[in-house]
Amino acid sequence: MINRRKIWLAAVLIPAAMAFGQQYGGMWIPTELNEKEMKEMGMKISAKQIFDPSKPSIKDAVVQFNGGCTAEIISPQGLLLTNHHCGYGQIQKHSSVQNDYLSEGFWAQNTKGELPNPGVTVDFIADIKEVTKDVLAGTQNQDDAAAQNLIDRNIETVKQGFKLEPWQKVVIKPAYYGNKYYAYVIETYKDVRLVGAPPSSIGKFGSDTDNWVWPRHTGDFAMFRIYADKNNKPAEYSEDNVPYKPKYFLPVSIKDKQEDDFTFVFGFPGRTTEYLPAIAVEKVMNETDPAMISVREVALKTLDEKMRADNETRIKYASKFASIANYWKKWIGEVEGLKKSDAVGKKQQYEQMLISKNSQIKPTIDGLNRLYTEQGPYALNRAYYTETVRNAETLTLANLFTNYIQSYEAGKIDSKTLESLKSRLSGFYMNYDAVLDAKVTAQLIALYADKTAPQFLPKGWEQYQDEAKNIALIENMSKNSVITGRAALKGATVYSDIDKVFEDQNALVKNLKKDPLMKLFSELRETYIRTTDGKVNALQSEIDALQKKYMAQQMETDKDRKFFPDANSTLRVTYGKVKGSNPRDAVYYGYQTHVAGIMEKYVPGDYEFDVPRKLIDLYNNKDFGIYKDKTGDVPVNFTATNHTTGGNSGSPALDAHGNLIGLNFDRQWEGTMSDINFDPRFSRNIMVDTKYILFIIDKYADAKWLLNEMKIVK
Repeated sequence: MINRRKIWLAAVLIPAAMAFGQQYGGMWIPTELNEKEMKEMGMKISAKQIFDPSKPSIKDAVVQFNGGCTAEIISPQGLLLTNHHCGYGQIQKHSSVQNDYLSEGFWAQNTKGELPNPGVTVDFIADIKEVTKDVLAGTQNQDDAAAQNLIDRNIETVKQGFKLEPWQKVVIKPAYYGNKYYAYVIETYKDVRLVGAPPSSIGKFGSDTDNWVWPRHTGDFAMFRIYADKNNKPAEYSEDNVPYKPKYFLPVSIKDKQEDDFTFVFGFPGRTTEYLPAIAVEKVMNETDPAMISVREVALKTLDEKMRADNETRIKYASKFASIANYWKKWIGEVEGLKKSDAVGKKQQYEQMLISKNSQIKPTIDGLNRLYTEQGPYALNRAYYTETVRNAETLTLANLFTNYIQSYEAGKIDSKTLESLKSRLSGFYMNYDAVLDAKVTAQLIALYADKTAPQFLPKGWEQYQDEAKNIALIENMSKNSVITGRAALKGATVYSDIDKVFEDQNALVKNLKKDPLMKLFSELRETYIRTTDGKVNALQSEIDALQKKYMAQQMETDKDRKFFPDANSTLRVTYGKVKGSNPRDAVYYGYQTHVAGIMEKYVPGDYEFDVPRKLIDLYNNKDFGIYKDKTGDVPVNFTATNHTTGGNSGSPALDAHGNLIGLNFDRQWEGTMSDINFDPRFSRNIMVDTKYILFIIDKYADAKWLLNEMKIVK
């Protein structure tokens, strides 16, 4: 559970009743901004300045980073800012025990020292068009399957109608549960180089204890640069490439922030489900979230013990551990927040209000209640199964090799597919500890055997409920397994020579079928497919069709509510105000933290709360330069009422004039339920202050050459 040993009280009492611009939050498609409300809340620029496909606008400085996070351009030389945790995998790949950039940080001295990252991409959105009419053409009065087939064909036809440059593609995505469709014209750049990153003691300060928690004191930022060919167009990595010249870059503001200042966040939020019925929220809160939490809790405990004791394991598992811990903690906060905000009760009241205005909604709600109740046991088993396979790396490997066997026997393995598989496996084994994961796998299988209803368990799996016996049993299987690399095939292992392992694929497949861990996983997977997979998916298809209808009914019936589409990893704008919070009785949080707070949390040598000597010296000498605020200290993090989610990591936080004032990286734990139920009392996004970012670049890293590229607003 959350460590609350460092709760701070703000000096200023925040009124219990606060005025918020958006009762339901909002992640708005940038071509459909609620400009009137944004200006009423304090915005000084126009919606066209935010998104304009015909001339440079703020959207030209915002990119999707490596398919998952957001980043922004902050110089005319393509300098890119994103979160430390978004670039963590790249920093880790460049790190070794000898050059530990995770611990020491990395700062290129010039462009020649910037490090390439094969496979990392950034996506620009060149244009957005609503294409609902063309996509849904002819689907009226058809059954769900026939309608979907026609939609798929229509989407391909619509795509072909776009006139694209060779470096562009178009992606069409549904919104409002398939009631609308939008086309996104995307430009992808493939040469992205690491420029700078603070040490983890700054970039991950507070680590897992402070993750999702306010007050925060984390310098969660890293810097990359986009490179292009000599014509400024996308190109594969080449030493001949040059820094990208953007259409637009963000000025960086170091002005002081005040409570109630207008702010907006521009980025690529991943997924929200704001319009679900009460029964769906109840299932998440009471069943699936607790199941997933319990699986990750077991994995994290075992990994943490080994990582704290062994430095090589710490580096090897750093990124994976952070990834597992991230949503484990988020789900804990989500469950608590849903309960505290009475999300189910509010949803039930809203449904009754809708029914009172439109009697046709009652059969829809009744149908959703029936379907979710029927799906419940299967959805719970899916949660346990998917989390077990995902977090037991040995089972993940077994799953990969099972898919390989099926493809091989079906004659679908060509040279390209095989090389891709070997490359993936090589990357996997690079950061895999077979002995450590045998213990994790044994514990997770014990949990699965204990928690799963008998009808979903493979025959004889009751033997795995005893964790102590299980550890010895799985360790023995691991020792004799080809997939773990502990047993050799033709004198080679997957560690020593993966090419040799795949030389004779007939022999490999025969050995895999005899492998004890492959047999174990086969029992698990086949039972899951037989008892759960088809059933849960069939019911989900019915739910999706009814949810689409319910979404349309909500929009038709509730004329007082302005609806925004749920997040789906497409470009969105959310807006709010700089604001503190009152998350619990008698606890009041201010909106801003400072370097003084880092020193108050400082624990010498601690995995999470150590502080670099140079930062301590800068603080003790009060060497803050132009980055201190009215308190005389450097602000570190701040909160606001912007509605964000995963994918917004690295998103620019902008002021009323469109200047960069912060870098979004997290949410306040008490409000993580905002993916399902935004509550303005608790929902806060957390940002790194640009003053702290520039302070670290300037005073700590002495990388003033990077500051010289930027337009700094004082």
